[in-house]
Amino acid sequence: MEGWALLYTVSKFIVWVYLKLFRNFEVKGQEYMPAYGPVILVANHVSNLDPPAVGVACPRRVHFMAKHELFINPVSGWFLRALGAFPVKRNTPDRAAFKQALNILKKGLVLGMFPEGTRNKSGELGPAQQGAAVLALRTQAILIPVGVRVRIKNGKDKGQVQVRFGPAIPWDDLDPKDRSSAQILANRIMIHIAQLLEDPTKA
Repeated sequence: MEGWALLYTVSKFIVWVYLKLFRNFEVKGQEYMPAYGPVILVANHVSNLDPPAVGVACPRRVHFMAKHELFINPVSGWFLRALGAFPVKRNTPDRAAFKQALNILKKGLVLGMFPEGTRNKSGELGPAQQGAAVLALRTQAILIPVGVRVRIKNGKDKGQVQVRFGPAIPWDDLDPKDRSSAQILANRIMIHIAQLLEDPTKA
């Protein structure tokens, strides 16, 4: 096993142990995750635990698009890059990040994205940005919705963590060449994520 793969495996195990011991970690719907080929995981974002929780829950390695600020510190930046994450500048078109995301999908790997673009501490879903939709339309990657629930205790993120994968989001009715398709698909992504959050007790 290569060094980076070993680091990812060890880190994933450590996070899994923490989540199971202290956060009553629960995962459902892993059967919806394709075993191979390009996949975009699209999840809601309510907590700093969302990326590691989704990464642990996914049977395949996930390459997360993460905010640029997390990479400013050279140590944390090196660690995140070693785990396969890469920076994206928010609130502005970031061609470098988009190109890197395209390369990941062209290699048949898994890309992790949070379509809202930022954490929504209220727990309510915000509108989706078009990035994930554009990438799917451009690469034919499979879109898998992920619902993440983090229970808050006394105003703090200390409750149970649940991750639920859903069936692939269909978009074969959309024309990739039509500019309106990206927004339609972005809205559809949030609808599917919302459905996963409605009743997490069902598989």
